[in-house]
Amino acid sequence: MEGSNPAHVAIIMDGNGRWAKSRGLPRLAGHRAGVEALRQTVRAAPGLGISYLTVYAFSSENWSRPKSEVSDLLGLLKLFIRRDLAELHQNGVRVTVIGDRTSLQPDIRGLLEEAESLTALNDALTLVIAFNYGGRDEIARAARKLAQSAVRGEIDPEEINPEIFAAALDTTGIPDPDLVIRTSGELRLSNFLLWQAAYSELAFLPCYWPDFSAEHLAEAVRDFGRRERRFGGLTAQDVAL
Repeated sequence: MEGSNPAHVAIIMDGNGRWAKSRGLPRLAGHRAGVEALRQTVRAAPGLGISYLTVYAFSSENWSRPKSEVSDLLGLLKLFIRRDLAELHQNGVRVTVIGDRTSLQPDIRGLLEEAESLTALNDALTLVIAFNYGGRDEIARAARKLAQSAVRGEIDPEEINPEIFAAALDTTGIPDPDLVIRTSGELRLSNFLLWQAAYSELAFLPCYWPDFSAEHLAEAVRDFGRRERRFGGLTAQDVAL
């Protein structure tokens, strides 16, 4: 299918630290600039026909970073929700969170749940925040959930198929991303939406995340529209040949 806009865009927001280092600034300055880039992206998305925007906010591996940086990142998340939640709600943005919540501190979990509850009925844009998220961990948790259901006799293991497995993932009810964007020039998914991105188009941009703008997003959407998605099949032209 060619010429359509992506309904779901997922972004690996990479390069905050290198952006700061290149300017002789502390890493926290890069993370703060990254939050502003996120604000601009959320505001621009609906005008580009994007219905779902998923952002890789904090991976399950990020806990291994220095404690001071982890504290700074958590502080920025709290600040973003407290400062921006009212605007998100006013603009019809629905917030939903994916990732493992079981080990989160009560204050963080409470903020995430508050954002979800307040915006649950909004439909202008769904902002999916991947927090304490890892693709392999998500798949393992889904497998554990289905195994427990099988032990209880609620499901026959022979009935498990890709659709049933997908329904056990954090993203149940959310369409797979059409386009995955990564900034900073790195060419990998870094454990992000491993199941869901099976047939996603990928865009790797050289700019660091704090420099990502509404125009970068618009250009990525235009480039997506020029691609021809096959989902493992053939196009009409291929068949004719």
